[in-house]
Amino acid sequence: MSYPSSAAGGLPPPSSSSSSSSPRIPVIFRRLHRFHQMDFELAAWQLTYLCIAPRRVYRNVYFHKQTKNTWARDDPAILVLISACLAVAAVGWALVYSLSILQTLQLILLMIFRDFLLSGVIISTILWQISRTFLVPPAPPVLAPSTPGPSLARFAPPAPRHDALEWGYTFDTHTNAFFPFYLTLYLAQLFLLPVIRRDNWVCLWLGNTLYLAGFAQYIYGTYLGLSALPFLAHTTLLLAPLLPLGVAYVVSLLGFNVARWVLSVYFGA
Repeated sequence: MSYPSSAAGGLPPPSSSSSSSSPRIPVIFRRLHRFHQMDFELAAWQLTYLCIAPRRVYRNVYFHKQTKNTWARDDPAILVLISACLAVAAVGWALVYSLSILQTLQLILLMIFRDFLLSGVIISTILWQISRTFLVPPAPPVLAPSTPGPSLARFAPPAPRHDALEWGYTFDTHTNAFFPFYLTLYLAQLFLLPVIRRDNWVCLWLGNTLYLAGFAQYIYGTYLGLSALPFLAHTTLLLAPLLPLGVAYVVSLLGFNVARWVLSVYFGA
């Protein structure tokens, strides 16, 4: 069904629920109970390429938009896989710190719901607002036709709209960026724990570099996700946190062991 254009005096086509001007519960959350419909093979492929060739994952975003008319993914399989990975990591950390079964369950819930989901909701909302405010270019001015006849503005490409960026897509960006972050700070740090907890400068450098790599991967991952959208501009601004991160890393090498401090706060030991 075609809709009359606004230039002809008609109403614009109704917008889809995925492009609402306010955050709504994405489909990916509403389908968490439908395990039989989840494509775990595709989710595993995406997690693999997020580590070795992340740009290849975002090429599929265009196909998803063309087939389902939404930028955000609707299959929660990747959330289930990352949650399972966090549960495995939590068990490993619990064994290292000799936690009880109840404490292990609490750690699993904290890693999944606080570290992954809650932080994702907060960061995604911030990215969503920043992108809508600073990264959507202003609409070009509409010039009056110099000669009688139909306006050429009817044939111009539509200007980017603030509601074109879905909140669900910014959450997808967090999800994609979180997995390399998880591999670095939840798994690699676990295996390197006997080294980075030692009291010498080389171990301090190793631990701090590990945290630098983890957060740099996350920042770069969010940049890749949003720069893949064709209607956003100046997405390199999303790399700005790398500068204070690098400065903090250099200062920390003067004697502040980031890994030991984080673990003391996280586990109280």
